Amino acid sequence: MLGIIGGSGLARLADLENPRRRIARTPWGDPSCALTFGELDGREIAFLARHGYGHTIAPHEINYRANLCALRDAGVEGVIAVATVGGIARDCGPGCLVVPDQIIDYTHGRKSTYFEGPDQPVTHIDFTEPYDPALRARLLGAAARAGESVIDHGVYGCSQGPRLETAAEIRRMARDGCDLVGMTGMPEAALARELELPYAALCVVANHAAGIGESAQRISLEAITEVLDQAMARVRRILSEAIRGEPAGR
Repeated sequence: MLGIIGGSGLARLADLENPRRRIARTPWGDPSCALTFGELDGREIAFLARHGYGHTIAPHEINYRANLCALRDAGVEGVIAVATVGGIARDCGPGCLVVPDQIIDYTHGRKSTYFEGPDQPVTHIDFTEPYDPALRARLLGAAARAGESVIDHGVYGCSQGPRLETAAEIRRMARDGCDLVGMTGMPEAALARELELPYAALCVVANHAAGIGESAQRISLEAITEVLDQAMARVRRILSEAIRGEPAGR
């Protein structure tokens, strides 16, 4: 069973057969919302809306530990995270879909590990490749079968939010090598690794990042909504193919 985490613009998955919701409880508190289960062509999936079904939870307030734990406990074999981002690199303009392969964490103060507290040993995880290669390949193959163009690389810079970034912050991130900027990629990816859950991201570029292109003076939130409305139909086609594909990690 594949787990899907939906971000801004993807609060539910259409075309699920026999959809049903299940409230989840974890040692880390409650996840963002109840999990939605359903079948697509006979394949079971679990879906979780990262910001809640009413999009009421800000990026820095999300209980990432509970979300990942709830999916793991539900029996998912891998997690595909859909995220809305700003484009920094020249080839990452509005409407582009990107499967990133690296991440830089600029967040602070978030609960970012399961290994904390006096009863926990000091535990390190290898995070050289933050996204699971097999699950990334599954996403890329799904995009090819769906006839959708995606960018097969990218460094995701994760900012704190909920405000958007300044132009100077984006210039700094560009110097650091970031191609994209979002607010939810961390600690989500690291927590999945701690749970040994294969994890990959499918990013939707909603706008040029601050100070770039159409966002040189200001970012239009209305334009972001327009781009997402069009792009999410493509995302759903890719996810449908990914769900039909081979199990994660094989």
